Amino acid sequence: MSTHDDAVKRMEKSIAALKDEFSSIRTGRASASLFDKVRVDYYGEATPLSQVANVAIPEARLVVITPWDKGIIGEIEKAIQKANLGLNPANDGKVIRISIPPLTADRRKELAKQAKATAETSRVAIRNIRRDGNDALKKAQKDGEITEDELKSVEDALQKSTDKFISEINKILEEKEKEIMES
Repeated sequence: MSTHDDAVKRMEKSIAALKDEFSSIRTGRASASLFDKVRVDYYGEATPLSQVANVAIPEARLVVITPWDKGIIGEIEKAIQKANLGLNPANDGKVIRISIPPLTADRRKELAKQAKATAETSRVAIRNIRRDGNDALKKAQKDGEITEDELKSVEDALQKSTDKFISEINKILEEKEKEIMES
């Protein structure tokens, strides 16, 4: 596999990690992805919430969690509180209802700042991947595996890919900020 292809695959993984990270940042709307990182103590095993219950969004600001085993409803409630999402689950014995409160202006700014920091970390990761690729190319050229023209050509392709992924990160960040700031 070429250095460029390897770098592009790593950059794609960075974008996927950014999207995953952004999915757990709370906005004013209900979303099942808010609970992706919640782990429930299920018979002594830390199990993802999605594997022990159904998470439904019947309204824009309401989440309904229906456990498949009614005996763990208390554990699910504890896990949500421990996840520090700023949400208060209400348990009626059969399902857990969570009302998503609207975000305050200060909280929105804080979340937008968090999103910017996460995006910057991803940009740095993309640039580090480019640097690693360039280093590998220079070593290959020094070892006589590629010519100087090939080195320049692949470096240019690597830079184009880097620019494309950085602009994709900026677009994803812009969408997330817009989502956070709207009520």
